[in-house]
Amino acid sequence: MNAKDMKKRMKQFAMRILKLADSLPKTASGRTLANPLASPGAPVAANYRADDEGRSKAGLVAKLDIAEEGADETRFWLEMVVESEIVPSHRLDPLQRAARELTAMVAATRISAPRCKHIGDWQW
Repeated sequence: MNAKDMKKRMKQFAMRILKLADSLPKTASGRTLANPLASPGAPVAANYRADDEGRSKAGLVAKLDIAEEGADETRFWLEMVVESEIVPSHRLDPLQRAARELTAMVAATRISAPRCKHIGDWQW
């Protein structure tokens, strides 16, 4: 997967997270889970989009670090939604799998980014 495809996948993930947050019930527990789920979930794509043209390697790595942290935090809140039994676990399995995969991919990109001239050089 090239960087363009990865950015597209990240954006789709963010949209799925926002839709899930919107679909949670308007109960106290639903609202309590919706806000922290959407907060790190949507910015993952924006932080991953950061490109190192005109930026330092340190700046690129910092953005990727934020994206990785956001993806991992999103995994936590997805677990909370499942464990609260607000949404059946089988409905969130694909989203949880995507969150795990994206967290791993961002981590791999962050680790290898200093060796790449440009984030677009990274190939999956």
